[in-house]
Amino acid sequence: MVSSCRLYDAPVRTVEHWWDGSWSTLWRRDVWLLTDGTSWRVQWREGTDEADLQTRDYRDEAGARAAVRGLLDTHEAQWRNLTPPQ
Repeated sequence: MVSSCRLYDAPVRTVEHWWDGSWSTLWRRDVWLLTDGTSWRVQWREGTDEADLQTRDYRDEAGARAAVRGLLDTHEAQWRNLTPPQ
């Protein structure tokens, strides 16, 4: 994990966005993988848009993707990939 991330020194793009398929305001979960081309960030939220957004920064893509897999694996759901087309 990186304590300081350069994510906002360059345009940030969404590499992946996962949603657990729940419409419930209590149970909905979202996970994002973001990059600025150098640094990587994983963000996740449980609940509605008003829920606190959790963030962790990573030095490399492999570490960030491992974190995403860990988040998806800890919650049994029918995860849907909502990643926008590039």
